[in-house]
Amino acid sequence: MQAQQKAGEVKKRLDAITVTGVAEGGKISVTANGNKVVQSIVIDDHLFNEGDKEQLEELLIIAINKAMEQADNVSQTEMAAMTKEMFGGLGGMF
Repeated sequence: MQAQQKAGEVKKRLDAITVTGVAEGGKISVTANGNKVVQSIVIDDHLFNEGDKEQLEELLIIAINKAMEQADNVSQTEMAAMTKEMFGGLGGMF
C-alpha cells in the first residue's frame, strides 16, 4: 500500500512541475507538466504570416518532443527519488 501512496504523491508532484519545449528560437513554445500533459502551445504570429504549413508542423513536432523529453527526465528523477526513499535502507542496492 505504501508503494501506491508514494506513486500517487509522485504523480501529484509531476502534475505541479512545468516543462517547456521551444523551437525556432522560441517562436514556438510548448508547455507540459511532468506527466506529459500539454498545457499550452504558443506560436509567434510571424510564423502564421509566413504561411508555411509544413514548417509550422515540423516546428510543432520539435517543440512537443522537447517538452516530452524534459517531462521524461523529470519523471525518471522523481521515480528514482521515490525508489531510493522506499528502498534506500537496503545496503545501497538501488
